[in-house]
Amino acid sequence: MKQQVNLLKGKIFPALTALALPIMLTSLVQMAYNLTDMIWIGRLSADAVAAVGAASMFSWLSRGMGIVARMGGQVLVAQKLGSGKEEEAVSYAQASVQMGVFLSVVFGLITVFFCKPLIAFFKLNSSVVIADAEIYLAITCGLVIFSVMNQIFTGLLTAMGNSRISFLSNTIGMVINIFLDPLLIFGWGPIPAMGVAGAAIATAASQAIVFLLFLLAVRKEPVIFSKIRLLRKPDGEKIKAITKIGLPSSLQSMAFSAISMIIARVIAGWGDAAVAVQKVGSQIESISWMTAEGFSAAVNAFVAQNFGSGNWSRVKKGYQTSMAVVLAWGLLCTVILFTVPEFIFRIFIPDPEILPMGVQYLKILSYSQLFMCIEITTSGAFSGLGKTMPPSLIGIIFTVARIPAAILLMNTSLGLDGIWWSITVSSVFKGIFLFLWFLVFMRRFGKKFSPD
Repeated sequence: MKQQVNLLKGKIFPALTALALPIMLTSLVQMAYNLTDMIWIGRLSADAVAAVGAASMFSWLSRGMGIVARMGGQVLVAQKLGSGKEEEAVSYAQASVQMGVFLSVVFGLITVFFCKPLIAFFKLNSSVVIADAEIYLAITCGLVIFSVMNQIFTGLLTAMGNSRISFLSNTIGMVINIFLDPLLIFGWGPIPAMGVAGAAIATAASQAIVFLLFLLAVRKEPVIFSKIRLLRKPDGEKIKAITKIGLPSSLQSMAFSAISMIIARVIAGWGDAAVAVQKVGSQIESISWMTAEGFSAAVNAFVAQNFGSGNWSRVKKGYQTSMAVVLAWGLLCTVILFTVPEFIFRIFIPDPEILPMGVQYLKILSYSQLFMCIEITTSGAFSGLGKTMPPSLIGIIFTVARIPAAILLMNTSLGLDGIWWSITVSSVFKGIFLFLWFLVFMRRFGKKFSPD
């Protein structure tokens, strides 16, 4: 398997888009996983959506946990490949995989054995919703090793300039999930209707298949994967280096998940229907941020490899090119969510009593899409330089600020909409402040940085 895209030479825009397009499509595929669940679960009831919404918060938390291994591994592997140090790149990739296995196994065991108190945190109102949420949590997070390892494989392949395998593997998994969802949720022939549990099994099975496809694709790759020895004693220094880069991003993601859980608990006070609206609305909105994250991953690899090779001018031009693309995407998402929110939300929950709440959610969140795309892409550039602290610091500060802002605004005439406005305003500030910080960084310190 050869590196698919040369990130060190040639025109920048074709190189970036060639790497970014499959990653962005992979992100859309991942979003399709989630939306497929929502479409079918929404046909069960709003209560079922609320159950999945609560349990899925811990899936977000597991994603944040996996970032420490994925981000650190991706950045360091890309930098070492850029500087021509392939043996060190292999060592970092091996340490990243070992960390991912260990962390996901521990997380999975915790969620299985403590699913009841974890779901109890949300103080859901219905015993049926609570039971469904516990089942969904135990299945999806109990088998979280597959989704975490898929993250890490995607990151390492991206660091090598190969995003095609991730796209193909995830697309096949999505197609399988599309068929499994209605089959296991509603049943057919000898297969019984399993409801929310069926949705969880379909998702976990699809992720397991994606993992197997990754293994088949990379087993003979000559540069990195064929040289990884999973059972070899972990290299403490490599794990330390990966943690140093990956931990800030991981903490930011987990803080986001934790704050989202607290916000979800506040939302639950408005009824299970409000929880369903937040769950479906956030999944619809993910078309914006998951695509931006896909492009950010490409920017991360591009910046890391060129930083590793000492080509600072190419780093700057790569960031400028990427920003032009995400600005256009963010504006498009804003227009779509603001102009046709009812049409979009009705696809998932057609209930006329819940629909107005969903429309308000999408309209309010539409204002933040452009700034969210700026934040995510700038985070990718910062991380590619090995500087994960600035985006993490900005992200954590303004995400934490959502709690007091939500409590303050919901006690005004805005009511439930005040919670949505707290999310939007914080996203706007994150995008503005991180962008300004990066500009200052590039201007004052850019020329001083060179690879080791």
